Amino acid sequence: NAYRYRLIDALSDNYPSVHTLLGDERFYNDGIKYIAAYPSHHFSIRYFGSHLEQFLADQHHDTAVLAEMARFEWALRNAFDSADTPSLGLEALQTVAPEAWVELRFTLHPSVARLNLEWNVPQLWAAIENETGQIPFEQAEYPIPWLIWRKQLKTYYRSLDVDEAWALDAVIQGQSFAEICAGVCEWVDQASAPERVAGFISTWLEADLITVLEV
Repeated sequence: NAYRYRLIDALSDNYPSVHTLLGDERFYNDGIKYIAAYPSHHFSIRYFGSHLEQFLADQHHDTAVLAEMARFEWALRNAFDSADTPSLGLEALQTVAPEAWVELRFTLHPSVARLNLEWNVPQLWAAIENETGQIPFEQAEYPIPWLIWRKQLKTYYRSLDVDEAWALDAVIQGQSFAEICAGVCEWVDQASAPERVAGFISTWLEADLITVLEV
């Protein structure tokens, strides 16, 4: 019926690359099954697809790239729709007294999301988005850390070095500058850790990732 088609259209709007990977027929058939498994209860149809990653993991457990693509596209959508909170620039660091750095904590922009992906999902997504031709599925030897965020009206994503990913996760958990430096010592020596973490912070500020410095 019309309502069912509307729900499937909403899924396609939120997951265009999943739709492309599955093809029209499989996407429609999966959409019907998804509606039965996860009926829409939210007042906004925008959130109807929030369980698609889990659904695809259950439905296509032999094609894990589909669930990862759903996770990636949902994070992109959430980043784009996130609150328009003002971000800080590099000049904000000038207000932090040297003795205050030890306990310095950070609040990230609402659009920030951290993903670990085993498949070449961002590359697949870009190929589909830019219509450059579909590329083969490739699985990495280990999960690759990724960052997604929005700067003004554009959504961005990039891969992270393992120590930057750990540091960003520590920020999300509310850890202080000193605690983050201690953790980063798993990858760099103790003397180099503060400079390494300060470099991360500068990069995040330039990308509009930080909204609050708390001392």
